[in-house]
Amino acid sequence: MSKTIELIFDFVSPNAYLVWQPLKALAEKHGATIKITPAFLGGMHKLTGNAPPFIRDAEVKGKNDYAMLEMNRFIQKHKLSKFRMNPKFPFNTITLQRMLVALEPDRRVALIELLLPPIWEDGLDVTDGDTLGGILQDGGFDAADLLAQTQDPAVKQALIDNTENAVERGAFGIPTIYVDGEMYFGKERLGQIDEQLSA
Repeated sequence: MSKTIELIFDFVSPNAYLVWQPLKALAEKHGATIKITPAFLGGMHKLTGNAPPFIRDAEVKGKNDYAMLEMNRFIQKHKLSKFRMNPKFPFNTITLQRMLVALEPDRRVALIELLLPPIWEDGLDVTDGDTLGGILQDGGFDAADLLAQTQDPAVKQALIDNTENAVERGAFGIPTIYVDGEMYFGKERLGQIDEQLSA
């Protein structure tokens, strides 16, 4: 029976970009399916009292420097050399996250695959509606329809519900991953997830 890897996801997290390809490779290795659960990281932070590490740890001598060292090791290990920190980071992804919610679950991966490279390799300004719309259209999405759906009260509420539910389940940041009911936080847990999928 195929296993499911649930990924709590928000485009704003650089670690969501970094974990994406390695997680896909892990899923393929084990014949597992990745299920995307869109959540709003800003809302998660508000509900949990968490904050982005570069802000939270700014006064801790050496901690952010070490975090960058670990990030670069991860990038080298997984050959993610196209990664570039987005110049607009941290940016507001509420519209992108609502798009993910509006899509059928089996279409969410396609949107993630389409938008991660422009955001985290090319420095896309996600608030530039014209450029974003062009990328969506070129990627096979109806940009106008998808953008309109982000204003649907049901879509807005579903993202709120997803975010609150993720926090209730123990999530406090992105990426949070669930396998067989077990929670794993961060891209550094891939080895543990591999072991869980092998069990």
